[in-house]
Amino acid sequence: MKLPKPVSRLIESLERLPGIGPKSAQRLAFHLLHFPEHELQKFADSLVGLKTGTRLCSKCKNVSELEVCNICDDSSRNTREIVVVTTPLDAFALERTGYRGHYHVLHGVIDPLNNIGPEELFIGELLDRLKTLVNETTFDKFNEAKQSDSDFDSPVEIILATSSNMEGESTALYISKLIRDQGFSKEQVKISRIARGLPVGGDIEYADQNTLQRAMEGRAVYSV
Repeated sequence: MKLPKPVSRLIESLERLPGIGPKSAQRLAFHLLHFPEHELQKFADSLVGLKTGTRLCSKCKNVSELEVCNICDDSSRNTREIVVVTTPLDAFALERTGYRGHYHVLHGVIDPLNNIGPEELFIGELLDRLKTLVNETTFDKFNEAKQSDSDFDSPVEIILATSSNMEGESTALYISKLIRDQGFSKEQVKISRIARGLPVGGDIEYADQNTLQRAMEGRAVYSV
């Protein structure tokens, strides 16, 4: 049976979404077909607003409604600590942990097989932020946040929070090397990598060799 063109076009569009196969796309399309027209219009407006109502923060490149996102505009957060993440979803996940520093969203990882190089990512913008922080001489904003002078003697910390797959590791290595090649010393910029190992609730017997090795290397002091 040949489907009506509006239905087939919608199915094709839905199939382009991650995790949506042909059968799932068909089910969603026919489910939407039963929506009242005003609900469909509201849904369509939300999709259009996804582009017209959002932008990338001029500082951290996270998704925002304003030129500067609410995190970068928050004077109570530690501006000298930046977590580098792959996607905005990664930043939102870390935010739920209570992290009070800043973020920098790359919007991807270096992936030569898919023609994604460093130029396609927001790595240059990260270096620009580092230059500004390292060369900063006035701390009015920090004084407003009631931070002590000792905070400014500490280096800027870049926390590389890309995934632990090959692309994520390569991207983290590239960024760390680039920072040093740009002349930032260890006294100016501290580079760290998020710890990796066993997930909470995971059993050792089911963990692979690399995960166990990283869990041992990243072990922390157990205080009682």
